Amino acid sequence: MIENPRLHWMKDENIRPYVFVRSENRIQQPGSLHALDWFEGKPPVYINPLEMDQVSFGNQILQIEAQAFGPSNMAMPRWVFFDCAVTPGFVAGFAHRTSAMDPKLRKMLNLSDEHEWTPMSLFIIIPTMSLEGEWVAHNLCSINSLLPKENRYYGLGFLSKAFGLWYANVNICCGFTQWGNAAIKLHSYYGPFQILTAYTPLHSYARTLSYRVKVNPKMWPNFFSKDPLENFEDQFQASGQTIDPGQDSSLIDLQRKLEMAKGPFFLNPQEVLTKDLGEALNLYKPKV
Repeated sequence: MIENPRLHWMKDENIRPYVFVRSENRIQQPGSLHALDWFEGKPPVYINPLEMDQVSFGNQILQIEAQAFGPSNMAMPRWVFFDCAVTPGFVAGFAHRTSAMDPKLRKMLNLSDEHEWTPMSLFIIIPTMSLEGEWVAHNLCSINSLLPKENRYYGLGFLSKAFGLWYANVNICCGFTQWGNAAIKLHSYYGPFQILTAYTPLHSYARTLSYRVKVNPKMWPNFFSKDPLENFEDQFQASGQTIDPGQDSSLIDLQRKLEMAKGPFFLNPQEVLTKDLGEALNLYKPKV
């Protein structure tokens, strides 16, 4: 595991990864594609969403999701969770042994000792029909949004998605976030960050960014260290163009270029991480 004192919670024996998955969807040889030792010694807790006795675990997942996305009117209906998430895909994240949780947090989440484990985070990922084995990252959030800053679990969101991608042997992942949302800083570090749509009027929020990454765990430590990525300049060159996340005209202009096959365009994760939200970002193209 990457050495960082703020990640001490990863060594807590009362915290383990979980996979909320029906038996038919369990991954064969999990974690065999990407060389990574971050999750060694922490076998995941498997929970089957088709079992009635596990509904309270699912309810806790939905509660975290609703608190994270409810304020933006994007909370997920229960039927969408079942039909479109856990039936074709699965949910991954970290879970805390309920009996060992902080009493204040247990009270906040209205927990009982009925179940051994309580979810702390959720990452929903769904396979697609792509012949390249592409998966869709649907939702990512954690209990950190409910906690005072001093009590948050550092890196919980990033590591939840990292675990899901590693566990499922995901080679290519696409996903969505909104321009100006801090989540873009996190999502840009899972692999070279290609823009699929810069302006997405079919979405409830037209200023949604769709992206694709070829999963590369060698980039992941840089999210925590903040060091520049090695070899980025060897693989990509500045296109001479920028995108202004605060201007619809800029988003639409880039979207038109993408539709005219003038891409692909990539963002530099280091710029995304260090610049203020809303600042213009340079666009990069692969070197030939």
